[in-house]
Amino acid sequence: MTEPSRRPSGIAVVLLVATTSLLLVGAALFWAKWPGAAVAWGVGGALALVPAVWWAWEDLRAGRFGADVLAVLALAGTLAVGEHLAAVLVGVMLATGRALDTMAQRRAHRDLSALLGRVPREANLLHDGHVTTVPVERVRPGDLLVVRAGEIVPVDGMLTGDGSFDESALTGEPAVVERGRGEPVRSGVLAVGTPVELEATRSARDSTYAGVVRLVEQATAAGAPVVRLADRIAAVFLPMALAIAALAWLLTGEVVRAVAVLVTATPCPLLLAVPVAVTAGMSRAARRGVVVRDGAALESLGRARTAVLDKTGTVTAGQPSVIGVVTVAGETVEHVLSVAAAVEQLSGHPLARAVVLAARAMDLRPPPASEVSERAGRGAVGRIGDRWVAVGRIDSAEREREPWMRRASARARVEAASLIWVTEDDRPLGAVLARDDIRPDAAHTIRRLRRAGLRRVIMLTGDRLENAQDVATVLHLDEIQARCAPEDKVRRVGQEQARATTIMVGDGLNDAPALAAAGVGVALGARGSAASAQAADAVLTADRLDGLADVVELARRARRIAVQSAVTGVALSLAAMGFAAAGLLPPAAGALVQEAIDLAVIVNALRVLVPARTERSRSRAVDALLRRFAAEHPALAEVRLAVRQAADLVRGGYTPAAEAATRRAHRLLVERLLPHEHAEETQLYPALNPVLGGPESTATMSRGHAEIERLVHRIGRLVEEPGDQGGELCAALYGLDAVLTLHFAQEEEGYFVLAQPSRNTEPGGTSGHGDRPSPG
Repeated sequence: MTEPSRRPSGIAVVLLVATTSLLLVGAALFWAKWPGAAVAWGVGGALALVPAVWWAWEDLRAGRFGADVLAVLALAGTLAVGEHLAAVLVGVMLATGRALDTMAQRRAHRDLSALLGRVPREANLLHDGHVTTVPVERVRPGDLLVVRAGEIVPVDGMLTGDGSFDESALTGEPAVVERGRGEPVRSGVLAVGTPVELEATRSARDSTYAGVVRLVEQATAAGAPVVRLADRIAAVFLPMALAIAALAWLLTGEVVRAVAVLVTATPCPLLLAVPVAVTAGMSRAARRGVVVRDGAALESLGRARTAVLDKTGTVTAGQPSVIGVVTVAGETVEHVLSVAAAVEQLSGHPLARAVVLAARAMDLRPPPASEVSERAGRGAVGRIGDRWVAVGRIDSAEREREPWMRRASARARVEAASLIWVTEDDRPLGAVLARDDIRPDAAHTIRRLRRAGLRRVIMLTGDRLENAQDVATVLHLDEIQARCAPEDKVRRVGQEQARATTIMVGDGLNDAPALAAAGVGVALGARGSAASAQAADAVLTADRLDGLADVVELARRARRIAVQSAVTGVALSLAAMGFAAAGLLPPAAGALVQEAIDLAVIVNALRVLVPARTERSRSRAVDALLRRFAAEHPALAEVRLAVRQAADLVRGGYTPAAEAATRRAHRLLVERLLPHEHAEETQLYPALNPVLGGPESTATMSRGHAEIERLVHRIGRLVEEPGDQGGELCAALYGLDAVLTLHFAQEEEGYFVLAQPSRNTEPGGTSGHGDRPSPG
């Protein structure tokens, strides 16, 4: 059977109209007892025979003995023995299957081809204050561009000012996303509001949207080649049908019985149910932000048993974020972060970006900095008022100068974090700890993959073993391999592929060979390299790992429905063939029975277009609550950092500075953290209970709220208690820090990922800022 997408779609519709019309004309003549009914039906069968012969020839030329061959035999047989009504019914059946397939193909490809119509052709180049419209191919990295409201961003770039964007074409998220100066913006998103300026970071050819469009074009051209499954069924079913027909003829001498068997065995629409189901699955995947190259890739995703994941940028965020601030006695977290962000605002280094984003999340207002300059391998320095502030590295000998500095260095080693030192006029103020953390949706994604049927989840990384072990422990991975070069990844993926169909997921240039070597390569296209996207069989257009679980579940469901449709139809056809061979089902009646079978299984295959129960979205009110509380977590970083700072100071003795830090932390806890926890308890959790299966589903998290409140009140009592309470206070502060860390992680990984928040950020450039994280 030839791939349906390569056939002229209009033939099926014309054939359906013609054969149906001739069937009805013949029926009218028959009931009116006028001559010509057999002629009308015969002409209808003959009309169907012409394209059927062509389709059968395409099958044979491609080396397939497919369903179209059997359709030709059935049509020719019915016409030869004078069963004209049966002939036109077979023709209507054939045309109906083709028409249904065409409709399904059009609906499926509509979601993919919509991307093609949005391809930017021109860009507004800003040079010396003048805007010139040029072909998008002329844009080079470093060029300044202007994108007006209502225009598509033509290339990937970095904003030079604030902007608002509709990113739904890439992420599926309908909400307008606000981006600030220095933040990345991807090609293919729509600018809304005021015009924005950006500096191109990639050419049009290497930008995000171009890679997605190339994949869509390949997917559209490839059709739905999971007819491999249909061909495998046909390879067994069709010879069996011919054998039954031949036996019926030989044993009874009645050629009509043989023709009836061929009529009931004509499964062209039946086997079209397989590509219909798979193409519908590709459509559903596109709506969920995953573009699959072709049906073969979707089938392989449905059969996969092993997933191999890159670490940095795949299971981790791919960019560092601030996890702590250690300050000298008398300094506050806010002051250290504010002055550091003031100097780092114009830097493109990932660690600088982490500092700026942390200050923004805490709603800090960095003071103006002047005379800012980069120091190769050292960081940045700038003037704030009459003082010079330096952010970046300091000599190793300096790190051991004071106890708080030694504690900061030790904590960085234990937590595998980078240290960003902040000094003012060569006097250390504090150190910022930053780390590339695990994606909030990573654990949830891996649990879903295991539920979908994957037996092994492996992580390969170029990072150090101890860093990889921390990630593997949190995510409950089956195996890890650290210090991997690209050739090591290719070799390991090949070994896994030899055992079972393997998915490789990555985003970097070094992942491209492994993606190509896997049974199915999946690239994170939002921030990944163009090479990885081109080598992949599927691309996650949104910067979320849970798109991987989405497409695996969709592929499993599409393949299950396709097999169900094919097997059920074949079983029913075999039963009908038995009745036909026994003389209980004449050709005309057999054609009607087969028509009903084929329509039933094709309609069943179209169920793929209907979201599964697990895919159906929650109410907008629940989704809004999830987004609201997820957005509040980063803003509470100031509170959590203040708790840790107070604990570190109290650990060194209950000095006036430690007391002041503790009182400030307690005030923030009472004024900001507890109201957030109370609101979750009274608003979010009751709304989630029906979604998660009842109040017991959030009971353990409610216990966490109670423990947090208990510790906050205990810290308040200890602060007011006269006498030496340093040890108890230190334990309460560290205990609260641990509980908050666990509780926030549980909410982010267990609840907030259900809202599928858009996390479209991109690492910046490179310069010398502190201890660089190892690449994964």
